[in-house]
Amino acid sequence: MKVGEVCLMTNDVIRLSNFYKMLFNIDNGSDDTVHQFIISEETTLTVYNNEIERKTNTHNICIAFTVDDVDSDFERLKALGVEIVEPPMVRPWGAKNMSFLDPDNNLITFRCFPKE
Repeated sequence: MKVGEVCLMTNDVIRLSNFYKMLFNIDNGSDDTVHQFIISEETTLTVYNNEIERKTNTHNICIAFTVDDVDSDFERLKALGVEIVEPPMVRPWGAKNMSFLDPDNNLITFRCFPKE
């Protein structure tokens, strides 16, 4: 079994989609205000507005993305004014993680697995 899709529910598809397009340097060519595919590879990341009012997110879920270099992404996101929750740090299981918030206050983690 594989995860097929992660969908971020939002009241503002354009704002949240633009954040993720900036984050991943993706131009999906869409300005759809209801639904956008941001990543459509093996696992899809979509942003969707089903017209249900969203309240403040209490971080009950975290989405983690594996990247090549957490430290360089940390510097890039800081320079872009992204709200950093936790700077890069090596975890006991060997991953180097950093966490930040997207515009809807979803908790996002970038991680890499440094070589010994």
